[in-house]
Amino acid sequence: MKRPKVLTAAAAGAVALSLGLSACGGGDDDQGSGTKVSNAAIGKVHNASDKRGGTLKMATSSDIDSTDPGNMYYAWANNFTRLYSRMLLTYPAKPGPEGFKPVPDVAEALGTPNAEKTEWTYKLRRGLKYEDGSEIRAKDVKYAVARTFDRGVLRNGPSYFSQLLDADGYKGPYKDKNLDNFKGVSTPDDYTLVFHLKDPFAEFNELVTFSGQTAPVPQAKDQGERYGLHPFSSGPYKWQADYQPGKGGTLVRNDQWDQSTDPNRKQLPDQIQLIAGMNQDELDNQLLAGQIHVDLPGTGVADNGRKTLLSSADHRNNADNPPGGFTWYLPINIKQIPNIDCRRAIVWATNRDALWRAYGGDVGGELATSIMPPNIEGRQKGNDHYTKAQVGYTGDVAKAKEALTKCGQPNGFETKMVYRSDRLKEKAVAEAMQASLARVGIKLTLQGYPANTYTNDQFGSPSFVAKEKIGLGTYGWHADWPTGYGYLQALTDGKAIVDSGNANPSEWDDAQINKQWNDVVKVQDPAQRAQVYNQIDDKFREQALALPNVYAKSLLFRPSTLTNVFFHEGFGMYNYSTLGLSG
Repeated sequence: MKRPKVLTAAAAGAVALSLGLSACGGGDDDQGSGTKVSNAAIGKVHNASDKRGGTLKMATSSDIDSTDPGNMYYAWANNFTRLYSRMLLTYPAKPGPEGFKPVPDVAEALGTPNAEKTEWTYKLRRGLKYEDGSEIRAKDVKYAVARTFDRGVLRNGPSYFSQLLDADGYKGPYKDKNLDNFKGVSTPDDYTLVFHLKDPFAEFNELVTFSGQTAPVPQAKDQGERYGLHPFSSGPYKWQADYQPGKGGTLVRNDQWDQSTDPNRKQLPDQIQLIAGMNQDELDNQLLAGQIHVDLPGTGVADNGRKTLLSSADHRNNADNPPGGFTWYLPINIKQIPNIDCRRAIVWATNRDALWRAYGGDVGGELATSIMPPNIEGRQKGNDHYTKAQVGYTGDVAKAKEALTKCGQPNGFETKMVYRSDRLKEKAVAEAMQASLARVGIKLTLQGYPANTYTNDQFGSPSFVAKEKIGLGTYGWHADWPTGYGYLQALTDGKAIVDSGNANPSEWDDAQINKQWNDVVKVQDPAQRAQVYNQIDDKFREQALALPNVYAKSLLFRPSTLTNVFFHEGFGMYNYSTLGLSG
């Protein structure tokens, strides 16, 4: 593979470096026509069946961020929670682009806005029940939304409701138990909800759809942070006992759930086990052997598993390699590295080829030029800033050194980079960055943290980032819904910065950008909104606050005993709510 020419004095070191960086992600032997997978579960349902019975085993190398539907943000957690929770709206259990369109769940229909789109009204289906046989009422959905206003208790989930609803000053039901004081949502009767917004918002149905934050919660059942140990079921399964953090838990059938009211879920396995804390290589081995049926995070097998899978025709016949709908990128923290030229030096020095290989090369995805991935409505390819999205591009050491001189650090500087320790691809990315930046004197200290706490308590906690002096880290993002707002707002809007579960780890709080986010919600034309989203994406990269890495592809494996398997575009992985077992 071609490498750029280097100065004679540095030639030997650069050659050794480039070889070492390539090795961390696998070489060309992982690519090629002889390693194509079947892709039989992309765009259609594979191995369709209504057979009941068996124990479905699902595992993760870390842990779920929370089993509380209102306190989770990982895409796979939102996918998993549909097994025991119904929401106001949800994504349909359909392959292809239809899977990314809102459909009613607990609601009878999509929300209806007033003329100004500042009020959205939803009518609930009658007769839907919780696991104890009691009926789901509008006040339970209102309470679920009210809970999200207390970031001290529900630290992990999105913060859209507290940003957009007209309820300034409300602190949540743990500080104010009188739900009548929450004015952001009103309930004219037991089956009607009205959301009251500060400003018009044309994408509110999409917002309501993507997360579990409208999964109804009876106020009497809520236990604050402990609610996540045993959420009250409204879906086809219920928790057999309390969830055990770091170990897992078991779901069993909920006899109060009615299939005739729910086209987006099935109730096929007798039990569903969530196994947490499994070593990733061991998880991949058991997955390929059919002993585990689903790798829950849905980002695909790691390096060793990838090589094993691609070397076997039988394994390739049970594998899919879809575009995941998300981007792997590196946020650079503006408070830790405030000088733009110091940030530019990081971007110039980065070996893009090494990062691409760390994510799996061809089967891991396409080198990115923007933060928003190609499946976002109106997304533009974007201009490269200080880098090149080309296979074989290993960075520009000379320009990185020029940038260091401009920022007053001609000999480089030190900072810390974090990554998810149980995600082996991210560890490889961090090691590749360490070697890349060392060429220009930037010393990276690497530190890994578990995935279930990484985006909440470490890289997602501004106070922790400040205390530990974290300059950058690995990150991946899937659209909350497939528009620029649903993808980019949480990553770039200053008002989206929160104390925990912060999705803006760059901590970008730019007055002009914040105003664009405030104003764009009032624009009715989707094409005009898309222009604004692309401008913000470009500015984010121009300010060297985000280094785009890869538009992800996931190398997914489905054991032959798994039924009703299809890639779900709304979650960027297999759909979990309809799976069954053939034996």
